[in-house]
Parts: sequence; structure tokens; C-alpha cells
Amino acid sequence: MSKSKSRLGLSWVFLLQLLFQSSSTIAATRKEIGFPDRRFCRTTVQGRYLLSDNNGYVCDALSLDPQSRCCPERGDKFSCHGCNVLSKCCNSYEFCVSCCLHPAQTQKEQVLKLKIAKPSTSGTYPSVFDFCAGRCRHNSESVVHENAYVSDFHHCFSLPSNSSGSVVSPVEAKLNGINVVVGRQGESCDSVCKLNGQSCCAATTIWTVFLCLVDQPAIAVSMQKYMSCKGACLASVGADQPAEVVDDAPKHLNPGACLYTRTQSMLSCDGSHRHTRRLCPCA
Repeated sequence: MSKSKSRLGLSWVFLLQLLFQSSSTIAATRKEIGFPDRRFCRTTVQGRYLLSDNNGYVCDALSLDPQSRCCPERGDKFSCHGCNVLSKCCNSYEFCVSCCLHPAQTQKEQVLKLKIAKPSTSGTYPSVFDFCAGRCRHNSESVVHENAYVSDFHHCFSLPSNSSGSVVSPVEAKLNGINVVVGRQGESCDSVCKLNGQSCCAATTIWTVFLCLVDQPAIAVSMQKYMSCKGACLASVGADQPAEVVDDAPKHLNPGACLYTRTQSMLSCDGSHRHTRRLCPCA
């Protein structure tokens, strides 16, 4: 009888050890495999057709992922299409938010300290997306007589005038009255400006302001204020310049690069290239 009990006790010990080892193995396996964190996005809701998510992408409502609420990660991230990046004003709310989210356009440390309203009891913006979504929608500085917009470029994300000590350089002053607009792929500046109800400014003194000379701000406005230029900044020759080569262009065309020319005879409002997006001065 005692031998039977002893055998039964050993059996239970062995079974418990086996179960413990199996559960440890399963837990370790699950830990090693892991599961990707589900991604969720916040989006704008103002537009009838377009949305901008907090990742900086713009898409139409039908393209929005129904589960993550994110736009597809295709096209330009932080797109400034239809924006004057000097004045930080755009003719579209969604592209205003997208452009505003670009780290080069909006400094996170600065906007998170801003109060949402004037009263001292007002809270601050919890995120850059909240700042961009709110600022692009409401901006008293783009309104005249309290009932009309100053121009079609009335979605602005600049800091309130009493919160920024930025100074416009003499070179940038040449662009006063000029809306610098990033065109779509393959468009000429004549077409880009016409779509905005303006005309292309063909003055060579305006065209030669746009260079990739980020280390010489005294003689140029860097194209990187308007475009990603993630490929490189290259001196080139072409009637479509200044421009940025689209990401899906053939490799020999330097995808992602910004191109500029100082050959004044090549500067043109009607020039275009099917693999570039032009930087256009409209007035």
C-alpha cells in the first residue's frame, strides 16, 4: 500500500513538472514571436473629400484604413502642395495640416508651450497635430474685416505674431507679395499659378532666389524650406527648375533630389518635366 502511494506521489510530481515546463515553453515562445502593436491614427474631419492624418499623409476618405484610421503611406509625407512655405499659408486645410506637421516647419518644443487661447487659464496644445489642426482651421491673421479672407491662402500655421521673434531676411523680403507654391508632378508654373487664380512671376530676380545653399542664407532662400530634398541638392540645367525629382523617377534622374539652375536663359514659367514637381512664384 505504501509503495502504491509512493508511486502515485512521484507520478504527481512528474506530471506537475511536465506541465510547468510546457507552460514556460509556451510563454517563452509567445514572448519571442511577439505581436506587432496596432497602429491607430488621428485625422482631420473638416474637409468634404480629403483627410490628413497625424503621420503627415493626405488621402481621400475612401482610402482611409477602416481599422487604423490611417491614410495609406504613399505619396508625399508632410506635403506642402498648394502652400506658401514662407508665409506658412495654404489654399487647402488638409495640406496645411500635413505641411505644418513637417519637423522643419514646426518646432515641437515651441508649439507645445503655446496656449490654445489668450486667457491665462487656457491650456496648452497636447501635440503638434493638435496645434496644426487647430491653427490651420482658425487664424484671425488671415481674415480681413472679420468676414472675408485676405486671399485663397487662408489656412495658415504660423505662430501667433506675439509668440515668435523671427525676422525676415532681405533675400526673403524679395518674395513679399509672392505666393511660393509647390506644383504637382509634371505641371508647369503657368498651370500651377492659374489653378490658384494667379499668374506665374517670370522675373529672373525672383527665380534666382531659390537655391539649395542652406549655408549661405544671405544670397538665397533654401529650397529645403519648401521641399524635402532628401536625395540631394544638385545644380542642374532645365526649364522645369527649381524643382524636386519625384521618388518614383528612374534612378539616373536622382529620385528625391532638388534641382536648381542659375542659367537665367533657362528660367521659364511654362517649362515642365514628367518626373519633377516645380517650385513656382505666383502673384
